[in-house]
Amino acid sequence: MTWLITGGAGYIGAHVVRAMTGAGEQVVALDDLSAGVPGRLPAGVPLVRGSSLDGDLLKRVLAEHRVTGVLHLAARKQVGESVAQPTRYYRENVGGLVTLLDAVAEAGVRRLVFSSSAAVYGDPRVDLITEDTPCAPVNPYGETKLAGEWLVRAAGQAHGISTVCLRYFNVAGAAAPELADTGVFNIVPMVFDRLTRDEAPRIFGDDYPTPDGTCVRDYIHVADLAEAHLAAARLLSEGGVNGDLTLNIGRGEGVSVRELVTAIGKVTGDTRPPVVEPRRPGDAPRAVASAARARELLGWGAGRSVHEMVESAWRGWQLHHATATGQ
Repeated sequence: MTWLITGGAGYIGAHVVRAMTGAGEQVVALDDLSAGVPGRLPAGVPLVRGSSLDGDLLKRVLAEHRVTGVLHLAARKQVGESVAQPTRYYRENVGGLVTLLDAVAEAGVRRLVFSSSAAVYGDPRVDLITEDTPCAPVNPYGETKLAGEWLVRAAGQAHGISTVCLRYFNVAGAAAPELADTGVFNIVPMVFDRLTRDEAPRIFGDDYPTPDGTCVRDYIHVADLAEAHLAAARLLSEGGVNGDLTLNIGRGEGVSVRELVTAIGKVTGDTRPPVVEPRRPGDAPRAVASAARARELLGWGAGRSVHEMVESAWRGWQLHHATATGQ
């Protein structure tokens, strides 16, 4: 089999490429390089520069590389940006998926893994979010991911494509420093950025109905997430999915923002207390996955700790910001 990985040079995509090739799978990466970095890809992995909005390119790639399965990760993914630019998010995330599914159906590809998000749930007031928790996204990004799931399932039913939708929770860490997240949009690099500029970390709101007043989240190591993609691809290859499957991908353990900032302080050696600022609109008090279904059906479980996430991310941050950190 050959797997097409869209967004394959991105932070998560490159980890998926490495997990797949490390397990002996043949892959080809498609990336427009708006956030991807070609150097993240292992030697010998073909990289096609382009967008999932380009139907002719997709058809050519599927045919030339004899693609038999697709892992679709390419998407815009910043919540705040989606609020400011909703039409862009619908055009790229949903429109790109429509174009991809048309090409996949025409090419006779019968296996697809879709990168979804816990953002589809919105603000559920439950201790553990299961795949059966009602979906009520609260921003355009989450809406595009939920619409993407609907499209994937409908196209799968119409064209005989077996599909798996993976709902990611909060991703952090790096399997190797060169694969680290270079953006400053998620909490771990955001704290690193503050410390590098000799500023205290920020916490947005400490009056939530949680044990220490800060939001509680489920953080998963990106290498564990990549292994979940490999497990999903293998399940599809073995014919283990009859129709469609939707799975949460998380650790099933809650960590508060204050606890995470404390963990970052221990790793970096900068233990200055965080500055508390007002709540951000749309932040749910608690969002923690039930990962039982993924364990049962994929035989997969997240094995890396929060300390490993922070420590590996810090090594990557130091590599990519050597001047700022004085390395």
